[in-house]
Amino acid sequence: VWKSAELLKDYRQGDKVLQLRLEEGKDLEYCLDPKTKELPPLRNPDILVGENDLTALSYLHEPAVLHNLKVRFIDSKLIYTYCGIVLVAINPYEQLPIYGEDIINAYSGQNMGDMDPHIFAVAEEAYKQMARDERNQSIIVSGESGAGKTVSAKYAMRYFATVSGSASEANVEEKVLASNPIMESIGNAKTTRNDNSSRFGKYIEIGFDKRYRIIGANMRTYLLEKSRVVFQAEEERNYHIFYQLCASAALSEFKTLRLGNADYFHYTKQGGSPVIDGIDDAEEMVNTRQACTLLGISDSYQMGIFRILAGILHLGNVGFTSRDADSCTIPPKHEPLTIFCDLMGVEYEEMSHWLCHRKLATASETYIKPISKLQAINARDALAKHIYAKLFSWIVDHVNKALHSTVKQHSFIGVLDIYGFETFEINSFEQFCINYANEKLQQQFNMHVFKLEQEEYMKEEIPWTLIDFYDNQPCINLIEAKLGILDLLDEECKMPKGSDDTWAQKLYNTHLNKCTLFEKPRMSNKAFIIQHFADKVEYQCEGFLEKNKDTVYEEQIKVLKSSKFKMLSELFKDEEKALSPTSATPSGRTLLSRTAVKPAKARPGQASKEHKKTVGHQFRNSLHLLMETLNATTPHYVRCIKPNDFKFPFTFDEKRAVQQLRACGVLETIRISAAGFPSRWTYQEFFSRYRVLMKQKDVLSNRKQTCKNVLEKLILDKDKYQFGKTKIFFRAGQVAYLEKIRADKLRAACIRIQKTIRGWLMRKKYLRMRKAAITIQRHVRGYQARCYAMFLRRTRAATIIEKFQRMYVVRKRYRLMRAAAIALQSHLRGYIARNRYQKVRRASHKAIIIQKYTRGWLARVHYHRSLKAIIYLQCCYRRMSAKRELKKLKIEARSVERYKKLNIGMENKIMQLQRKIDEQNKDYKSLLEKLISLETVYKTETEKLRNDVERLRMSEEEAKNATNRVLILQEEITKLRKELHQTQSEKKTIEEWADKYKQETEKLVSELKEQNVLLKKEKEELNRCIHDQAKEITETIEKKFIEETKQLELDLNDERLRYQNLLNEFSRLEERYDDLKDEVNLMSIPKPGHKRTDSTHSSNESEYTFSSEITEAEDLPLRMEEPSEKKALLDMSLFLKLQKRVTELEQEKQSLQDELDRKEELALRTKAKEEERPPLRGAELEYESLKRQELESENKKLKNELNELQKALMEKNPPEVTAPGAPAYRVLLDHLTSVSEELEVRKEEVLILRSQLVSQKEAIQPKNTMTDSTVLLEDVQKMKDKGEIAQAYIGLKETNRQTPQDYHTLNEDGELWLVYDGLKQANRLLESQLQSQKKSHDNELEALRGEIQSLKEENNRQQQLLAQNLQLPPEARIEASLQHEITRLTNENLFYEELYADDPMKYQSYRISLYKRMIDLMEQLEKQDKTVRKLKKQLKVFAKKIGELEVGQMENISPGQIIDEPIRPVNIPRKEKDFQGMLEYKKDDEPKLVKNLILDLKPRGVAVNLIPGLPAYILFMCVRHADYLNDDQKVRSLLTSTINGIKKVLKKRGDDFETVSFWLSNTCRFLHCLKQYSGEEGFMKHNTPRQNEHCLTNFDLAEYRQVLSDLAIQIYQQLVRVFENILQPMIVSGMLEHETIQGVSGVKPTGLRKRTSSIADEGTYTLDSIVRQLNAFHSVMCQHGMDPELIKQVVKQMFYIIGAVTLNNLLLRKDMCSWSKGMQIRYNVSQLEEWLRDKNLMNSGAKETLEPLIQAAQLLQVKKKTDEDAEAICSMCNALTTAQIVKVLNLYTPVNEFEERVSVSFIRTIQMRLRDRKDSPQLLMDAKHIFPVTFPFNPSSLALETIQIPASLGLAFISRV
Repeated sequence: VWKSAELLKDYRQGDKVLQLRLEEGKDLEYCLDPKTKELPPLRNPDILVGENDLTALSYLHEPAVLHNLKVRFIDSKLIYTYCGIVLVAINPYEQLPIYGEDIINAYSGQNMGDMDPHIFAVAEEAYKQMARDERNQSIIVSGESGAGKTVSAKYAMRYFATVSGSASEANVEEKVLASNPIMESIGNAKTTRNDNSSRFGKYIEIGFDKRYRIIGANMRTYLLEKSRVVFQAEEERNYHIFYQLCASAALSEFKTLRLGNADYFHYTKQGGSPVIDGIDDAEEMVNTRQACTLLGISDSYQMGIFRILAGILHLGNVGFTSRDADSCTIPPKHEPLTIFCDLMGVEYEEMSHWLCHRKLATASETYIKPISKLQAINARDALAKHIYAKLFSWIVDHVNKALHSTVKQHSFIGVLDIYGFETFEINSFEQFCINYANEKLQQQFNMHVFKLEQEEYMKEEIPWTLIDFYDNQPCINLIEAKLGILDLLDEECKMPKGSDDTWAQKLYNTHLNKCTLFEKPRMSNKAFIIQHFADKVEYQCEGFLEKNKDTVYEEQIKVLKSSKFKMLSELFKDEEKALSPTSATPSGRTLLSRTAVKPAKARPGQASKEHKKTVGHQFRNSLHLLMETLNATTPHYVRCIKPNDFKFPFTFDEKRAVQQLRACGVLETIRISAAGFPSRWTYQEFFSRYRVLMKQKDVLSNRKQTCKNVLEKLILDKDKYQFGKTKIFFRAGQVAYLEKIRADKLRAACIRIQKTIRGWLMRKKYLRMRKAAITIQRHVRGYQARCYAMFLRRTRAATIIEKFQRMYVVRKRYRLMRAAAIALQSHLRGYIARNRYQKVRRASHKAIIIQKYTRGWLARVHYHRSLKAIIYLQCCYRRMSAKRELKKLKIEARSVERYKKLNIGMENKIMQLQRKIDEQNKDYKSLLEKLISLETVYKTETEKLRNDVERLRMSEEEAKNATNRVLILQEEITKLRKELHQTQSEKKTIEEWADKYKQETEKLVSELKEQNVLLKKEKEELNRCIHDQAKEITETIEKKFIEETKQLELDLNDERLRYQNLLNEFSRLEERYDDLKDEVNLMSIPKPGHKRTDSTHSSNESEYTFSSEITEAEDLPLRMEEPSEKKALLDMSLFLKLQKRVTELEQEKQSLQDELDRKEELALRTKAKEEERPPLRGAELEYESLKRQELESENKKLKNELNELQKALMEKNPPEVTAPGAPAYRVLLDHLTSVSEELEVRKEEVLILRSQLVSQKEAIQPKNTMTDSTVLLEDVQKMKDKGEIAQAYIGLKETNRQTPQDYHTLNEDGELWLVYDGLKQANRLLESQLQSQKKSHDNELEALRGEIQSLKEENNRQQQLLAQNLQLPPEARIEASLQHEITRLTNENLFYEELYADDPMKYQSYRISLYKRMIDLMEQLEKQDKTVRKLKKQLKVFAKKIGELEVGQMENISPGQIIDEPIRPVNIPRKEKDFQGMLEYKKDDEPKLVKNLILDLKPRGVAVNLIPGLPAYILFMCVRHADYLNDDQKVRSLLTSTINGIKKVLKKRGDDFETVSFWLSNTCRFLHCLKQYSGEEGFMKHNTPRQNEHCLTNFDLAEYRQVLSDLAIQIYQQLVRVFENILQPMIVSGMLEHETIQGVSGVKPTGLRKRTSSIADEGTYTLDSIVRQLNAFHSVMCQHGMDPELIKQVVKQMFYIIGAVTLNNLLLRKDMCSWSKGMQIRYNVSQLEEWLRDKNLMNSGAKETLEPLIQAAQLLQVKKKTDEDAEAICSMCNALTTAQIVKVLNLYTPVNEFEERVSVSFIRTIQMRLRDRKDSPQLLMDAKHIFPVTFPFNPSSLALETIQIPASLGLAFISRV
């Protein structure tokens, strides 16, 4: 097996050894072959490893293919890979979430090269090519057992079923899928390689009609492995259906099959592995039966199939005993054979005989020969195989019938699920046929690949060179040509004594040394070797002849044909009838499992020849037919690879993979591609990829010429490439060479960029360091200078200090010396002076005295003279200065400056004094505070000391108490110790007793358990007995019930005959009833002016008259607005009256509530009394109450009509017109009398009906003791028809008659007398009944007359009350009428309570009517509440109006005028009427309104030219007018028509965004209008007073609001579908494929799939296209006036769809998962966010919907190496699921070699960190998800009365009100 390695040392010409390093890190010296000197194959560049298509690899060879598959399978967990036109599928042995319906939708409609490889992509390609090319398709799925062929074919069919759907209602696609469980159960088995291995080949044609929808299917099967029925190897199983039957043996319907465990039967226990892990065979049986039912196989046929299968199992258990070497026998009454014969419906003796014997026929006679035990066992097994093969063919036949379509098939897609190339240790006939079929398929595959290559070269017009490829025609000739292996085998089968040995010798003689593909093994003479396209295979000749002949004894078949079991005989009809529908087709297809039956004697004719066909001959014919079918279709290839033999998930065995790749032809495809020009680039792709290799001058406008010029410079050998029309073709390895040049150029560019960047960085770093150094130097030098200056300063200071110090010392010393010297001098001089003075004093003392006095006198004289002169001078000077000062003062007195100067000094003094005062105050306060603090401290200290003293005293007392307690506690401790000793001793005794008790209880429990077990057994036995008894009892009861029902039917017929005889007797009573009715009618003749109301009129209408009267009265002031001076007076008086009326109504409500409570208490009392009386039947009361209810409702309606008439007269005419005696008053009285008469008639009808029912009751009261009075009374009360009463009377006579003792002696004398006696009794009974009836009628008549009189009096009273009411003001009439009604009901209640005290039935009916009236009163109370609420609202409105008018008008009017002045109609000229915001239309114009406003309206014109939501406003104004008129029918009709009209428009133009948006906006506006003007406080907060006046007054349309809300939700969902369909084609192209930032991502080499796109691109969309479309959507919604909140929700949904579709496509496209694509996505998302910011929609939540896409783009760009990176990814990608994160990491593909792949260990680290995250395992986002929409209330500020209706709408028939 190939290994990957890296070259450590460059290779030079002549080197014999290569220095390599393997992937696992081991160094290796690889020695080159000295002869060939071939170098090992080169590996592809790292960016090409893991490609979707193997043909995209530059180096195409076996190790490159193997390495690419391994990297995709192990590292990326990708099981699908393209290899040109082949899809390679590796079995993961694990369930993967890549087959859901979301994945199907993602692949539907996509080009094959656009998405990652998948079986769905192949299916989509086949489906699309069928539709495009009008050519049938086929999907060929091959591979060895366990590789996943069946699953792949199943998924392909599921894709067709999901995408296309069925053309009829028969759900054909479900039937096609349902055929899989059936075929798997009968054709699949467990092998050592696969738990669900298909042991037959099948080709399913799925038929389509012209619209390419599934209409049916057809199945062909090939080479069923029949030997598995009778033999299984170790660890293998028989076909699944046998184990499913055994697992379901306990079912009741399978009891007759007498099945058991699978280990019991010989045919199911040989493998020793009857159970498959994880598979429930019983559940699979249920699925199989459901599939059979779905395909139309009835239950009877299903049981027939299971019966035959069970017979095969029992046949395998038939044993033989040898009598001698050549004969054997079956034991008599052998149980397995008996069961087999019973199930098959054949004779036991015949079957046992022919199992042990055979018939030999010669030309003259026939012999019956016994056979040996071994031969008998072989014959038994052959019969079992033959029966199973026939059953298999029959099931396939019925499946095809169920899948057959009556519709003409337009095209089909065939799915071939066939075995792959097989080679085992021992290969036999089955492997030979399988490998022969694979040789044919490989030849067809090679030719198809070669043809595609040739077509590609011719299409591109490049020189065609013959590609040498392996042609396996010689091998096919060896097998199927004349004198080939199959011919020689058939010839040997015809020989009488032919054997495997003789056939082997013929093969050696014919082909050995003549054909290079045929060899003989060295050590064997019974085997041969064939060199197949995949490998050499050695076949063992043993068993070839027997398997080819497939012999079954005809005598056994005859026994089965004679079976009584109809289905078994159907299996063995003649060959023409037994062929399946696939065989019966005109193409002559033959089923391969057909078996030749060995006849006793050759029969002439075609049937005999057909019978002799060998299995090999049949297989060759059917294979030729299959190849013809495949050659007539466009094939698509799926090659399934088994990665290991141990079924380990995601484990890759290179050796096994290489074997299968060689066998399935994948490497041959690679070799054919590599022989020519495998790498192909379009000119644009080449230019985009290798633009870096071009210089600016090389780039021309012509891309083709540019590429040619560049290639001629890059690749000198012109044979290495060719230029086609649209593509450049390269030889193998040239793309890798170009990639190397590109990588070198990019590396050089990177180095240059790195050099420049690094230089710039270093320069920047140097400048930064230099600047930092200069800064440091500056700071250091400054610091040093500062330090030096400090030193100088300190030195100078020290010097000065020293100087002064020294000076001080010297001066001090000098001063001391000087002072000492001076002291000496002073003392010395003083001594000298004293001495001298003494001397002088002694000499001149007297002279001195004289001089003293003389000088004194002189001095005094001089002083006095000087003093006088000075004083004189001072006086002169002061006089002069005073004069000057006086002048200055006079001048200064006139100026202000003087005062200022004077004040300055004073202010300063005052401020100083104030400051002193403040300081003194502060000192005082501080001293005061200190004093207070000292006092508090003193107090606290004293308190503490006191407390301490108290505490010490208390502690002393406690200490004394404690000592006492200690003594007491010590005594207690001694006592407790004693008690403890006692309790311990007691505890010991108790424990001993507890142990004994425990032992006893354990014994008791064990005994009880034993008893319980016994009781359970007894209980089970009793339950079983009870169950059996219950069954018996139910059976007996059922029998008795049937008998009793028959008897009751007979009795019922007899009773019916008797009842008919009552008709004659009842006719007289009926005539009497009519006479009485005529008399009553004559007594009440109506007056001429009376018009009678129809009695059948619905009473429901009258229930709303009361409320309508009130609402009309309330609306009256609003309608009659006349601007005049007296309007304020009128409004004020009305306001005061309404206020008074509100208080009165509240009092009335309370009184009515009290009255209702009293009535309920009375009713409860009467009910309690009634419960004490005997119960009565309620049928009569029910009927009477219903009739009375109808009459009372009529009465109420008439009263209401009267009130309306009265109100109309009062409103339209002045009081003089309605005064007594006026004409209108007389008309009113006439109408009143007619109403009263109508009331009397109704009451009389009630009384007559009541009297009739009572009389009927009394007439049929029993007087005979033989009849049950209670039962008869109840039965009569049930009778409502006179015929029934007559029948009951005759029946009564018959039952009263005594039955004769003996019916045979009826004509004897005694019997006639008895009959006569009975007739007499009957006559007496009838007479007594007639008399009682007459009396009751008389009494009733008297009662009626009295009641008529009372009614007349009542009528008079009502007339008087009516006259009084008419004179009352309008607001007091309702109160008076209610008061009158209450008094009348009270009187009537008392009257009826006294009247019916003795008659319980009448009292019961009265109680019912009383309840009805109470209900009416409660309804009136509710209506009164509504009235009060409405009046309060109107009071508020009137109060506001009055407040406005009072200011200007009430000042000039006196209070007396307001009260005394009568209100009379005054002729005032009308001003122009104010509009009330309503639109009036006729009922007949409603369809026209809906048509013009809804159906025919063009949204564009309305949105651009008119106000937004105009249709909604118009419709609401129409609804307002209908509400104003109190016309509920009109409101209901208009709203219903509106809703239906909108639905019609959306159904007709539902795919137009403008239309849907327009009606969504208008529906929401209509809904908001209904809320805004509903009158509910919650919706009226933002209304203006004028808008509050426009609220609906009569109807609550909350239910219609809900309907409109539901309609708006439906429209919103339709809008989402519309813009989703518009955006869907743009998203992938604009968000992923288009390069918004040019040159960021380079195009990688592509494989063949990109060249075979099904449909050419219609035009690429860009991000600008998406933005333009979003702008268009937004502008349309804004023009239509859609609510801003709703626009936000729509935009959020749009962005969710964009994000979901983009992310889903990213997760399914490996080529999009790169660093550069992540940058493109983030840029595109930023553009969308910019759009949101421009539209002020950032708070709509739309950006959050893009979060998964943003995180996926970030994931593509972040570093993915270390654990820190993993932690960052886990915290960053919180909007992505674990499956999505792992998928993106697996798909991550470097576009350039500078990027690194994500290691498997890193992905596992991510998975480990995310294992605790609880998120959805689903890979893709749900792109169809729609967020729930809400419609927040958005009131309109637009006034309804200002809305104008444009003429363009065509609504001239409606008018503003």
